[in-house]
Amino acid sequence: MTVRIAFILISGLSLLQAAGPVDPSTLDNKVLVGYQGWFTCPQDGSQRWTHWSRGVPAVDTLTIELYPDLHELDPDERCEVPGMTIQGQPAYLFSSRNPKTVSRHFRWMQEYGLDGVLVQRFVGEISRKRAEGDAVLKNIMAAARESGRTFAIEYDISGGNPETFAQTLKDDWIYLVDELKVTAHPNYQRHNGKPIVSVWGMGLSDGNAHPPADPLEAKELIGWFRSKAPEARYHVTFMGGTPARWATLTKDSRTEPAWAEVYAAMDVVQPWTVGRYTTPQGADRWKADVLAPDIKRAAANHQVYMPVVFPGFSWHNLKRTAKENQIPRLRGEFLWRQAYNARMAGAKVLKIAMFDEVDEGTAIFKVVPHRKQAPDQGYWLTWDADGADLPSDWYLRLAGEITRLFHGQVKPSAKLPAHPGR
Repeated sequence: MTVRIAFILISGLSLLQAAGPVDPSTLDNKVLVGYQGWFTCPQDGSQRWTHWSRGVPAVDTLTIELYPDLHELDPDERCEVPGMTIQGQPAYLFSSRNPKTVSRHFRWMQEYGLDGVLVQRFVGEISRKRAEGDAVLKNIMAAARESGRTFAIEYDISGGNPETFAQTLKDDWIYLVDELKVTAHPNYQRHNGKPIVSVWGMGLSDGNAHPPADPLEAKELIGWFRSKAPEARYHVTFMGGTPARWATLTKDSRTEPAWAEVYAAMDVVQPWTVGRYTTPQGADRWKADVLAPDIKRAAANHQVYMPVVFPGFSWHNLKRTAKENQIPRLRGEFLWRQAYNARMAGAKVLKIAMFDEVDEGTAIFKVVPHRKQAPDQGYWLTWDADGADLPSDWYLRLAGEITRLFHGQVKPSAKLPAHPGR
């Protein structure tokens, strides 16, 4: 039997009031979302499909799980997908290189009351991004200014060369500060008087996938960003995207004792919890066993603790042997429980993974809710997979409600809001 969550829509977003400008001077009480911005299509001048598929999108090449709701996009924002249809009509995707689309995404953030983004910048793609003029980052900078949202750089070191990744990050940060003027932007997110930079992945115990293996190298990199870079204008408040078990040096964390000093050197600790639990009950156990003790540890270290929450997870198209709808969203109950638990455990800031991550099925932006609205060809995960009849913007509404929870504007409740955004 279909579970129908009641909601009222009058002229789309008329029940929502666009949020005012966000204060970029502090991380306190902020809810930030990860923003990939990595999608391209041949029509955008890049001459390639990126992150939608392996080559041209088709049933056997798709790498995405969710199909974005594109009905608001203008014709010049849509990239027609050859050979794919929706109820017999052409299917489309979008490009992050199109400034109109990025501006639209940030306008959604403003309309639904989200604070801002951590812009994902993969170390292995830096040289190409710079060679192509950093079009997407420039789009983000313009959109943040227009919408009053904040942004900060989050480097992802996945797959980085152990010999060169650290120098690549240093050189790129100098370039971003001096050439792109990111820290001079009025909406760049700061904390304790310095711009925030996040480096995601150090300390993960997965071989060489996330360098460095030597904790002394990791600590040196943190020190460079915090205070040892050649000029004060490069110094930052350092956020570390860490293993979930950073505090105990177990499971997904490297286990050498010196890694404890690495994590302690970070100003902000952001443990990666995607996939570490799979149900609301599992999230409750995580709160008791890991989240609450970690928040106390971070406070004792005079660190900001930034939990990561996620709406669900699925990557069947990316990894064909993986289960469909691997971690169900449960109509938003899974996401809400994590956010509520984080707030009740004492967290003052939060990251939602992710805004536009359709590859791993964690996106919170507008996604078609019914299978018939997705392309006729291939497997697609839609909101009705959980037996729900929800609007395409349901998770934007819920993310906005989570933001209001952390702003102290709504009373905490373990119960999923019936009318988020109202």
